[in-house]
Parts: sequence; structure tokens; C-alpha cells
Amino acid sequence: MSVLVTNIGELVTNDPALGEGPLGILTDAALVAQEGHIVWVGPATRAPAADYGLDVAGAAVIPGFVDSHTHLVFAGDRVDEFEARMGGTPYTGGGIATTVAATRAADDATLRANLARLVIEARRQGTTTIEIKSGYGLTVADEARSLRLAREATPETTFLGAHVVPPEYAGRTEEYVALVTGPMLAEAAPHARWVDVFCERGAFDVDAARTVLRAGMAAGLIPRVHANQLGPGPGVALAVEVGAASADHCTHLSAQDIDALAGSETVATLLPGAEFSTRSPYPDARRLLDAGVTVALASDANPGSSYTTSMPFCLALAVREMRMTPAEALWAATAGGAAALRRDDVGRLSPGARADLAVLDAPSYRHLAYRPGVPLVRTVLIGGEPL
Repeated sequence: MSVLVTNIGELVTNDPALGEGPLGILTDAALVAQEGHIVWVGPATRAPAADYGLDVAGAAVIPGFVDSHTHLVFAGDRVDEFEARMGGTPYTGGGIATTVAATRAADDATLRANLARLVIEARRQGTTTIEIKSGYGLTVADEARSLRLAREATPETTFLGAHVVPPEYAGRTEEYVALVTGPMLAEAAPHARWVDVFCERGAFDVDAARTVLRAGMAAGLIPRVHANQLGPGPGVALAVEVGAASADHCTHLSAQDIDALAGSETVATLLPGAEFSTRSPYPDARRLLDAGVTVALASDANPGSSYTTSMPFCLALAVREMRMTPAEALWAATAGGAAALRRDDVGRLSPGARADLAVLDAPSYRHLAYRPGVPLVRTVLIGGEPL
């Protein structure tokens, strides 16, 4: 079956060969999807026939958001912690243990239902590709369970057994790293595509992080790194060293960090929801972009430091707080996320790509930042099928 989406006032393709500027914008456009993929893009007046039609009445159409960093397998919430931060308590990452305890205590049905709720919430806001990490189990059984559940929702699953050292291993980091790189990795790897580590003070130092990433890579997983969130550190340099797909957070960067990213294929994934929710300084996206670094935006959806699944909200924050233009922010939230997941079939609307798109209740993509907090996503198609 084929579907024609027509009467598109402004179509963002993210393919400069198809339209104007880096976003490849076409006006008065149409596209045709067949068997889940885009097969034709062009002027509405030249659109071929299709089995079904969707007239969007002059609305803007954008690629579906690619959220390349989330932590959606968990139980409970941490609203008390959030309230304390708003009152001046600094964020340290220590609250992760609260979610670990709740997640371990929850049964599969509870975790699955919460995961499904959050994925649907994200999709309704235009997210069509999503990455999901483990990291709130921190036992062999609970990490494998988290990844099995995540795999029900997405193929982009990440083993994050090295999130923090759990309470029962306090003072015994080396023993916990041995567990993560041994029995835990063996059980987790069949359910994961990626391996991640929180390389940060209070979590894992550079040597431990490197050990975790190298073990994951030997098991066939691709590395990514939580890097430089709470302060300057070696996380970004480590990400570049091991050829990680992305270095995520990148809040505190030196000139050397930016140079290293600019000379690599590692994407800098920025997570403004975390800065919003922790009252922390925002990353300087302008410095990264001006240096030629590939930048992605993601939600960091998790119950402690960024309890939002809204990519439009994160895009608006990036424009307002991180000195990105609306075009740069949209590219980072779509094609940038695809680059962070090493995907060339999402994040764009051009022939051969998946037919994953969002129809906006607005004439231009610029309204996503111009009208923050307004639910502008009218219709979502995933693989050419309406949500």
C-alpha cells in the first residue's frame, strides 16, 4: 500500500539536494510512502497517485524526532528530589539509588506498563525513533530484564550497568566493574546494541569507564559515554579515544574537548532537559557548532534529572538557552539524533528513508521554538502508518 501526504505548506527533508538550505526545505510539497519508506518527494502539483491520501491543509511537516538518549525502564518517581533542587539543593546524581531500589522491587508488568506509557507519550509529541538504556537494575538479572523490556519498544537499546556503583558494592568499585564486565555483560549483550558508562566524579573514573567500554566492544556492542555533565573531566576524551558514537551531556567542555570532538566522528549529544531540571549551566552549543562538531539533541528522559519525553520542549530550550538557531535545533533533534545512533534511514524525509514524520499544527517548523509548551504535533506517521 502507498500513501500520499499532500498540500504540505513547508516540508523539512534534511536533504539539501531536495530543497533550500541545510534543512532541504520545500514549499507547496508532497511525499509518497510505500511499504514504510519514502519513495517520492516533490511539488504537490506533480505528485503521483497513491492508494491513500492525507491532505495536511498547508501545515508544516518535519522528520520524526530521533531521541537518542533516554532511561525509560524504571519504577517510581523522584518528585521530592526535584522539589528540593528547586529550593537550592544541588544535583549530585546520588538520587539514582532511589530509582534503583524502586525498579528492583517492581514486577515486569509494572515496568512494562510504565515504559509503554512513556513511549506513547513521546510518540504523541513527534518522536518516532527512541533509544532506551538500562541502568536502574544494577544486578545481573535486573539489567538483563530491563534490556529485554526495552527491546520490546525499540531496537536501540543500551547496556548501562555502569550507571553508578550500587549500595551493596559501596567502596568496592573494582568488584562491581568485574561484575559489569563479566556475568552482567554476558546476560545483557544479547538484548543490547550499545554499551554506555557514566564517566563522572561519584560514578566511574576514566580507567574503570575504559574497562567497561572495551569489554562491551569485545562483546559486539558499540560505545557511547555519559561525559562531562557535573564538571570538567575525561569523559569526552575517552569517548573520542574509543570511537564512541556519542558523548552525551557535554556540559563542561574545555577547548581540547571541543577540538577532539571536531576531529572525530563522535557526536556531541546535548540534553537541555537535564540542565532545566537541575538548575545547572547549559552547554554552549554555539562553540560546538562553530567548531564543526556534529550536535544532537535528546530528552534524557528519566525520573530524576530530566522527567520529560518532549523533544519539542528540548528544542525550545536549545534555542533559548544554548544559542542554537531554530534550524540548527531541529536538525540536531532529527538528523543529529540519527547520527548519534549511526542510522541513515531516519532523521530525514527523502527517498529511501523510513516514512517517519510529524505534521505540525503550524505553518513552519520555527513555531516549535516560537511557541514553547504548545502541543503543535498534530499527526505522527511511523513507517507510513498514522499513530
